[in-house]
Amino acid sequence: MPKILVTGASGFVGKSLTAELFRQGYAIGAAVRSRKSQIYNAEVVVVGEIDGNTDWTNALRNVDVVIHLAARVHVMKESFANPLAEFRKVNVEGTQHLAKFAASVDVKRFIFISSIKVNGEFTELDQPFTAKDAANPQDAYATSKYEAEQGLTRIAEETSMEVVNIRPPLVYGADVNANFGSLLRIVKRGMPLPLGAITQNRRSFVALDNLIDLIITCINHPNAADQTFLVSDDEDVSTTDLLRKMAVAQGVPNRLLPVPVALLNSCAKLFGKQAIAQRLLGNLQVDISHTQKLLNWQPIISLDEGLRRAVINLK
Repeated sequence: MPKILVTGASGFVGKSLTAELFRQGYAIGAAVRSRKSQIYNAEVVVVGEIDGNTDWTNALRNVDVVIHLAARVHVMKESFANPLAEFRKVNVEGTQHLAKFAASVDVKRFIFISSIKVNGEFTELDQPFTAKDAANPQDAYATSKYEAEQGLTRIAEETSMEVVNIRPPLVYGADVNANFGSLLRIVKRGMPLPLGAITQNRRSFVALDNLIDLIITCINHPNAADQTFLVSDDEDVSTTDLLRKMAVAQGVPNRLLPVPVALLNSCAKLFGKQAIAQRLLGNLQVDISHTQKLLNWQPIISLDEGLRRAVINLK
């Protein structure tokens, strides 16, 4: 079995990924920023901040495959005057520095967890993003992820190291936070939501278990080399249907008020919340047929099962 280095091993995806890799018998190195992080069943290496100067010597010793999860993530309230520069330090310079270091010590494959935001922020109904679409990043985070992908492509062309890019949409699962976690908690508490009329949009999501299964598939699959893969549960739902499924997963009644979509849009514009409205009212669909065909891969759990697992420890 190849030895795997997981960066961002203490994060939402990283913790579950390392646990599953161990279950499957892989030797695992876990790169973390500080000694506060505890990763069980892995050789933990503290690398400090990830940028263009990180020392990867110890972390990459005898490693065959790198799975690069660590990133400066998208934030709702940006505090830096030049956010793109901050994203580039970690997501572009840090990624390229790690990849060059990895190639120099004969790492065979570099799996980069990018973002569907590289494709864009939204789709037209039933016109999903595909792996062949031209990139269309709309914010600093997405731009940095795309620039990192481009840099990795150049490194792959110049070395013998294979590169795999994976672009997930919103990932949900046990201990999910941010907006998705907030919605789960609101539904659990039975709070009324004015979102019962958003039935015509469609959005793609990916359960944590499905993303992890695809990542592990890409470790050894010969067809994964130098490819970009989109991933989802392959089950697009409206916002209203998603909230109903959240209620079912938690065994609580849904309290959705059928406020007209036009009124919701007007209120969002009035209060300057168009971005939030877009995520609730708009479409973001992902076509994973390229992933399915090239890797003979299918999501291992359904959206309903993913939601059930997501709420097991919800407080």
